[in-house]
Amino acid sequence: MNFTLTEDQQMIKDAAENFGIKVLLPNASALDTGTQGAKSLFFDNLKKLAALGFMGLNVQSEYGGTDVGPIGFSLAITELARACASTAVTVSVTNMVAEVIQSVASQEQKQKYLPLICSGEYPAAGFCLTEPNAGSDPSAMRTRAVLENGHYMLNGSKTYITSAEFAGVFVVWAVTDPDAPKGKGISCFLVERDTPGVTVGPAEHKMGQHGSPTNPVYFDDCRIPTNALMGQLNKGLQIALGELAGGRIGIGSLALGIGQAAIEYATNYIKERKQFGQSLSEFQGLQWMLADSTTELEAARLLLMQAASTKAAGGQFSAQASMAKLFASEAANRACYTGLQLLGGNGYVKEYPLERLTRDARITTIYEGTSEIQRLIIARNLLR
Repeated sequence: MNFTLTEDQQMIKDAAENFGIKVLLPNASALDTGTQGAKSLFFDNLKKLAALGFMGLNVQSEYGGTDVGPIGFSLAITELARACASTAVTVSVTNMVAEVIQSVASQEQKQKYLPLICSGEYPAAGFCLTEPNAGSDPSAMRTRAVLENGHYMLNGSKTYITSAEFAGVFVVWAVTDPDAPKGKGISCFLVERDTPGVTVGPAEHKMGQHGSPTNPVYFDDCRIPTNALMGQLNKGLQIALGELAGGRIGIGSLALGIGQAAIEYATNYIKERKQFGQSLSEFQGLQWMLADSTTELEAARLLLMQAASTKAAGGQFSAQASMAKLFASEAANRACYTGLQLLGGNGYVKEYPLERLTRDARITTIYEGTSEIQRLIIARNLLR
């Protein structure tokens, strides 16, 4: 297996790293604490990232995308997350929405929406699947789309929608055939943010990733045209499940970036910190903690590259993506706790980044499918 990056992959990795170091990292703490002007700063950064091509990483150039493929996408998300997880998750989800549009939308829909997302005219895009009573089991959703007089009337609510208040368009799943077997009568729609009847609720107060707002989205007699339907009628759940597999590569990559940031900071810290008359880095026990975390993160990177490579080659990558997301997210959480422990009391203080990184990492074992759901997917694949 050849692990050498292509010229385009190396270029996008370097561009993400440079942007992260120069633009995101200096403001990561401000976004986390929500200081005055934080939302404007976040908005501006999304616009800058779009200008650099980060909002259409796996979108074809004819629609305004960068077209660097799944590996380039994974590399970019990792580097952005090393600097600011809040920004990285918005980039990841927006790319996921762009990919689902590219995969199943009509040519007219692609030509209309993909350039708006890739260019940053829409600063973000929303993936509206989860509901208050339909999280790990999206087939239990209650949002309805009823065909009336040549239009669909959309009613219901979605929850935990990443950066919904910045989104220009939502991909929304709704029940279109309530009499069909569970999960069989769900369809997928493209709904613009300014459509009458669409309301974005206040951002949730979260443990981490404060910079990226997470909002409920409400649909109250939202009237959408029939050409808002994306893909086949009543075949929408399959679209969601397929795209979530690709999204798991993104979240696994994000987790990897957070874990790397934690261990890199802790490594530099123990080199400079002295106790008992010597550098902390000279204590074998601490060296082993670093060695174990670094090895786990490298294993996570290889799992992510395998899943991304398989996706790029057109292979079945769902189980690989679940393995990568499961391992990377849990390894990142362990790496953050290791890093925090290496800083001692300072790791628990907001002045140092380990406190933020640890909070930011925690959600990676939950969103885009919990660790428990990933284990179910992997086991079912083995037993099939």
